[in-house]
Amino acid sequence: MNNNKFSRRTFIRNTSLTAAGAIGAALAAKTHASVGHSDKKKRDTSKILNYNLKMGYRRLGKTTNLMISEVSLGGHWRAPWRDRSGGWWWGKFAKEKVPDDVAKNRTEVVSRAIDCGVNYLDITGAEECLCYGAALKGRREKMIVGADDSKLCPRRDENCNVKAQLYNVEECLRHLGTDYLDIWRVQAKMDGSNTDADVEVMLEVFQKLHKAGKVLHFGISSHSRPWAQHVIEKYPEVEMFIFPCTAKTKEKNKPPMRDNIEEVNAGYGPESKSVFQSLRDHDVGLITIKPFFGGSLFKNHGEPKLGVGSKADNDLARLTLQCILNLNDAVTSVIPGLSTIYEVDNAVRASYTRPLAMTTADRDWLVHITEKRWSKLPQEYIWLHDWEIV
Repeated sequence: MNNNKFSRRTFIRNTSLTAAGAIGAALAAKTHASVGHSDKKKRDTSKILNYNLKMGYRRLGKTTNLMISEVSLGGHWRAPWRDRSGGWWWGKFAKEKVPDDVAKNRTEVVSRAIDCGVNYLDITGAEECLCYGAALKGRREKMIVGADDSKLCPRRDENCNVKAQLYNVEECLRHLGTDYLDIWRVQAKMDGSNTDADVEVMLEVFQKLHKAGKVLHFGISSHSRPWAQHVIEKYPEVEMFIFPCTAKTKEKNKPPMRDNIEEVNAGYGPESKSVFQSLRDHDVGLITIKPFFGGSLFKNHGEPKLGVGSKADNDLARLTLQCILNLNDAVTSVIPGLSTIYEVDNAVRASYTRPLAMTTADRDWLVHITEKRWSKLPQEYIWLHDWEIV
């Protein structure tokens, strides 16, 4: 496949009124293929991992037979202690030994997540594999694990071959201390420049690993919406996809609002079809990332949080997750990075309280804060604007 240079969409900025309408629409949405809060007594929940009556669960695509918690656990987290370098995750560990305080933190967070009904863990690096391997020691079967290594994945041209990708997965397994992954969730190039040949390498590797019993299911993540849609439309082997959604995300081709979005076709797939519709048409599961703009949604972004955090940040996190879960019926789960057990408690409340809906005051406040932070995204997250109309 020849990849043309992507054309950026021409944006007409949304007003607060439009944003309020979008969030309001999200709140009214109802997800099919789910065990919702109102019909749990009608469904067989005995096979749902870590089942919790208060948590909502949704089916992850046509072929996985996995029921995933609406709020799941992202592999990144902001280190509460801030006494080592590493930002959202810890740096390299000497001799691959996870420090005791890191292992203790991740073990506590995973334990609380399991107790709260969370059943999916998403991992994107060797250090995360080591940390969560330590946290899951002796209880690997308590989490559905999706993993890949960001340094070994096909984001780099030299890794776009069968040998390199087999090594990638073997290293994930070694670092996790397990003999299988529930999902190999490959990290594709962020700009969407992987070719069809690259994708076919990924699928060949998956088939080999699946036959060997080392990988059960296959998914891909990308930061490029047109490329994601192309892959979803072309390759039926793709069972789930991972891409960003925020409280600003709106579905393409919904009834027109006051403004319009013009978009130049990037050379992939339909010009006007929403990627959400592509997910529905092919029954591909969706795990969403970057709900908090990489943390920059919060006023105290970058500051250590040793305890429960501020009420404003907690409310903003919960309402944002709830808004994304109500976006449409293509969303399976959202995976925030959670640093403490208190953040776990707060995040799961987005699912627990979703049937109660937002108050008008909460909705207006969420719109106001989201708009304010959206207009001041740090340079490294400006690309999220490409995920506003999806």
